[in-house]
Amino acid sequence: MKLELYQIDAFTDKIFGGNPACVVPLDNWLPNDILQKITKENAVAETAFFVDKGEKIHLRWFTPEIEMDLCGHATLATAHCLKTILNYKNDKLIFETLSGDLTVIAQNDFYYLDFPSRMPVESSLPENISKSLNIQPKEVLKSRDYVLLYDSEEDIKNLSINRQFFDEINLDPGGVIVTAKGINCDFVSRFFTPQASILEDPVTGSAHCSLIPFWANRLHKNELTALQISERIGKLNCINKENRVIISGQARTYSKGNLWIE
Repeated sequence: MKLELYQIDAFTDKIFGGNPACVVPLDNWLPNDILQKITKENAVAETAFFVDKGEKIHLRWFTPEIEMDLCGHATLATAHCLKTILNYKNDKLIFETLSGDLTVIAQNDFYYLDFPSRMPVESSLPENISKSLNIQPKEVLKSRDYVLLYDSEEDIKNLSINRQFFDEINLDPGGVIVTAKGINCDFVSRFFTPQASILEDPVTGSAHCSLIPFWANRLHKNELTALQISERIGKLNCINKENRVIISGQARTYSKGNLWIE
C-alpha cells in the first residue's frame, strides 16, 4: 500500500525552525500497530494521521512510543498540509480528536488553534524529576504536565536534564514544562518527556493549554506572546479565554513524498 507523507515545520516561518511533524492522509483507518510503526519509522516527535469525513476531519496523533491525547504542532501541520498542499477549500477546519472537536482557522499565513484550557494547580515534584534537574524550580504546578516555574529566562536556557533519574518516571501521556517570564516576549518555556526517544520537544502546542491560563493570570493580560526556546525556537501567539485558549503560528512545508507498507 502506498501512502502520501508530508513533513512540515510548525510554529515557525522558516524551514529548519519550529517543530517538525509528519502528516499522513488516509482513506480509512489502518490498524493501530501499523500507525505506531509508521510513526517510529518517521522518527519525529509526532506523526498526524487523518481521515477526511466531510464536515469534520478525524485526526489522531502518535509519538514514536504512544498515541497522544492532544498535540498542537501536529494539528497546525495538518491544517497547513490541507490548505497549502491538498487544496482544502474551507478556511475553518474542524478536527474530531481524543480531546473533542478542535477548530483551526487559516488566515493570512497563520493558523489559529482553538484548544482546551488546562490551568495547572499547585503540586509537589516527584523525587526522580527533582534529582534530574540541575536547577530547582521556585514553584511546582500540574495539569496533564508538570509546570515548573523559574526565576528567569536564563534559568530556562541553562536547564539540563539527567536522563538517568528523569527516565525513572513514566508520565504517559504527559511531560515536564519549564517556564519563566521572557525578555523579549511574555513568557518562555521548554518541554521534556521522560522515557521518550526524543527527550526535548522543540515546540509544544499542547503545553500552552496550561501555560496560557497560568501566565494570563500571573501577568494580568489575556493576549500574550511566547517563545519555546529549544534549539529550533518556536513562536506562538496566545489568547486566553474562559475555558479555551487560542494558539496561533505559522508553518512551512519541508518535504513531500510517499511511504509503502506491506
